Amino acid sequence: MKKQRRRWHSVAGEALTEMDKVIMGWENKGKLVPTRDLIKTPEQIEGIRKAGVLNTAVLDHVAANIHEGMTTEEINTLVHTYTVEHGGIPAPLNYEGFPKSVCTSINEVVCHGIPSEDEELMDGDIINVDCTTILDGYYADASRMFVIGKAEPRVQKLVDVAKECLEIGMEVCKPYCFVGDIGNAIAKHAHKNGFTVVRDLCGHGVGNAFHEEPDIVHYGKKGTGMLLVPGMVFTIEPMVNMGVYDVFIDEEDGWTVVTEDELPSAQWEHTFLMTETGVEILTH
Repeated sequence: MKKQRRRWHSVAGEALTEMDKVIMGWENKGKLVPTRDLIKTPEQIEGIRKAGVLNTAVLDHVAANIHEGMTTEEINTLVHTYTVEHGGIPAPLNYEGFPKSVCTSINEVVCHGIPSEDEELMDGDIINVDCTTILDGYYADASRMFVIGKAEPRVQKLVDVAKECLEIGMEVCKPYCFVGDIGNAIAKHAHKNGFTVVRDLCGHGVGNAFHEEPDIVHYGKKGTGMLLVPGMVFTIEPMVNMGVYDVFIDEEDGWTVVTEDELPSAQWEHTFLMTETGVEILTH
């Protein structure tokens, strides 16, 4: 019988580092560990960090201009123009056929909402603006929630709890933790507040490409999923629903993800670098 290839292995001629030993120890216990290509080099980390600075500036630009009566197509124009003028490329544009430069997801739309001239922001709406920026070949990905005017108290709480879920996920994310540790903490906080966490979508590795390993699920058991080690770059982006966690994809456009019960959903996202002491936010 052919043996399964190990995901982590020593480099010929090089002594094992302490990180090598820890990773191989977990792999020997049957845990899923990253491959070496998921550990970013210092040069790659610097490139991703610069992409993160631009991605943050794009979202700051949206924050300074978003308002009631604005169309989501106007948000798309803001994102596209600012990104290109500062030397970047909006990653969503033409990605697997996506037609716009940013995702704009209002109220019951969980994610992947397509900007439109016919979609106007109204008082009480909540909207997720999700930007991914390519700069010099490196990717950074983040999203923010915006409340237009004044939201109903329960909707505002949903937005706040979704942000807390991201912060809690970040706090438990330590070197040599597992993806399941993050998801477990996020789901517990959401459920404690009477909300649910979407299971059909997740965070992901990022940096050298739009989507890389591992999948960062936002629910689960501690000690499950991939081991997270220094040098890995990934997003945490919990999608928290007011009602059930089930979702469906709009059949007309093939992209827009909507809550099954059409109750509101909220999401916050950052790109993180795992360091020797914890995570560094690359999309402040």
